Amino acid sequence: MGSLVSALASWLDAKANQGLWLIRIEDIDRERCQCHFSQLIIEQLMRCGLTSDLEIVYQSQRLQIYESYTKQIADQNLLYQCLCSRANILSALRHSNNDPQVKSLVYPGTCRDNSLHLPPTNQPFSLRVKTMDCCENWEDRKIGRQLQNVFSEVGDFVIKRSDGPYSYQLCVVVDDIEQSVTHVVRGEDLADNTPRQNYLYKLFHHAPPAYLHVPLVKNKQGEKLSKQTFAPEIDLESSQSILTSMKTAAHFLELRSPLKPNAPLSAHLHDWTDQWSLKYPLVPSNP
Repeated sequence: MGSLVSALASWLDAKANQGLWLIRIEDIDRERCQCHFSQLIIEQLMRCGLTSDLEIVYQSQRLQIYESYTKQIADQNLLYQCLCSRANILSALRHSNNDPQVKSLVYPGTCRDNSLHLPPTNQPFSLRVKTMDCCENWEDRKIGRQLQNVFSEVGDFVIKRSDGPYSYQLCVVVDDIEQSVTHVVRGEDLADNTPRQNYLYKLFHHAPPAYLHVPLVKNKQGEKLSKQTFAPEIDLESSQSILTSMKTAAHFLELRSPLKPNAPLSAHLHDWTDQWSLKYPLVPSNP
């Protein structure tokens, strides 16, 4: 249900503003993302009346593009090899703070003086981008003004992991630039990623999109509904169950369903689009 809420919200935002709605399969981690899962997601969205307006993009097919953008950062001398593991980082933070209970993973800059081209080593390494001591801020269309100092609250962050794949932060920014994305609608759990992504937009000399982060669907324990919390899959086997699920998602987004019970899904989608345009009027993407 959480995924359906995010999909419906972003679809409505595009349609309410005469835009294009894009499906992108973020399958950069090939061990976790199997082809049949991607196809199932696409089929499920189609059953819900949500189809991509342009050709579907698969991140696993775009590695050369990510590599070329990574080189742009390297050319600015803002990229370095990092040999730290998660355990190393946590240990360094606990030692520097003299507190064994520290759980924060703000990167302490252990490898910041490393060159991008270290001598060959058997030790795996990631690529980190250097951050600056300044604040990233944006006006979110749902949650309002947001502010974060990436340097002090996150630290230099990874754009290519030690086990191979490029990071989520890099890939979505590059894809948004390449696909001319102007508005992003997604779950509020991703709001904390936005400052890092906006920082990358600046490095690529590109304006970031406008953002709208919708609330998360949670269980009774206050946990986000996800595979990790064993959230049940929604029933999409019949037109009636699909309509019921879509109505539930729309209700969560504070949209009414005043049409007759036997009205088709297409009519509900049209009505919800009208409601959305009044609830979230379009704002221009950032200059």
